[in-house]
Amino acid sequence: MERIRIKDVAREAGVALSTAALALRDDTRLREETRRAVRDAAARLGYVYDRSAAVMRSGKSHTIGLLVCEITNPFYAELTAGVEEALDAAGYVTILANTSESVARQKRMLERFREQPVDGVLIMPATGTPATLLDELDKVHLPYATVVRGFRRGAHAGPDDRAGTRLATEHLLRLGHRRIAFLGGGRKNSVSTGRWDGYARAMAKAGLATEHMPCPTDIGEASRLTRALSASGPTALVCFNDSVAFGAMLGLMRAGRKPGVDVAVTGFDDIREAAAWYPSLTTVCVAPRAIGQAAARVLLQQMANPGSTPIREILKPTLIIRESCGAAGGGPPDTR
Repeated sequence: MERIRIKDVAREAGVALSTAALALRDDTRLREETRRAVRDAAARLGYVYDRSAAVMRSGKSHTIGLLVCEITNPFYAELTAGVEEALDAAGYVTILANTSESVARQKRMLERFREQPVDGVLIMPATGTPATLLDELDKVHLPYATVVRGFRRGAHAGPDDRAGTRLATEHLLRLGHRRIAFLGGGRKNSVSTGRWDGYARAMAKAGLATEHMPCPTDIGEASRLTRALSASGPTALVCFNDSVAFGAMLGLMRAGRKPGVDVAVTGFDDIREAAAWYPSLTTVCVAPRAIGQAAARVLLQQMANPGSTPIREILKPTLIIRESCGAAGGGPPDTR
């Protein structure tokens, strides 16, 4: 059977060959009615878009590589959904890869993205990634933007981590807590540094000492650490993220202590499970889906204007007060 070609689709839809090509790429410069007519004609004929041929003609693949550092984290799942939504609306396909916090694997994935080839990459740098990575990407003329984690330069989209933990710490201080510990942030990257800094600055402003309890972003490990906390320990915990906070609350309950009553707990990210947890989690909301959309927007602008100054979108966090800090649904925590 002879293969259906784009010229056949154009004839069936009654449009020019160039119009059919734009419509099949879902180019928004065309009216929706025209795009729909071409798509309907393609469906009737059984046409399949030949992307490899399009790449050879235009030099563009309309694909974007997305490197996630920790795909099992629910935060990154929501962020990925935001990236894909924004890129799909712009006519791009997303290729997802997980680095599992390995710099070596990250390098291999970037090489494979170039082999595809992709038109640009969104990177959540693995812990330990040197800033020279950006020089390497510039050298091969691959447009990029970093997401959530980043460097002092380059296109970037992410939350204001310092402002987020500052909000959480100041809230606990207003509730009367004076021994507030920071749980998590054991890895050295821009996010852990920023979140620790926001907490530490708020404590210093209040004239109080900091306490750091390093912990991986693992519910089980956070549960183990907090279960061992003595009654004379911190009365409040500022957790690195929601997963750590979930583990902290489990650990407290297993030790016979109630989050929001005996020890106040705050998280960071406001993933979907935060409101449904027991007790519901007070957390810093940074809207991961919105961050993903912002990252896609920043990269697309960089691709459209390669010589321009890199854009950096820093999203403002908000504190969502629920039961785990003791300020909602049952009064303030016991700060004895």
